[in-house]
Amino acid sequence: MRVTSGTSMAQLHFTVNEDVCYGCGACIGLCPTSALSMKGLLALIEQSQCTYCEYCLPNCPVDALLIEAR
Repeated sequence: MRVTSGTSMAQLHFTVNEDVCYGCGACIGLCPTSALSMKGLLALIEQSQCTYCEYCLPNCPVDALLIEAR
């Protein structure tokens, strides 16, 4: 999902599809707020640090990262 202007960050939720993520780490270094980290072979998101900049989304080779409206 592309975040559009006028969308409140309180209305958004970042998720990692655990069935698809295999822990390549391609998303980790791209996050300007360090909201992404790894736990074993799974990317984790710290919701309070995420600014929904979407830098990570196009770099996930399996499209496991999602920003969804609540």
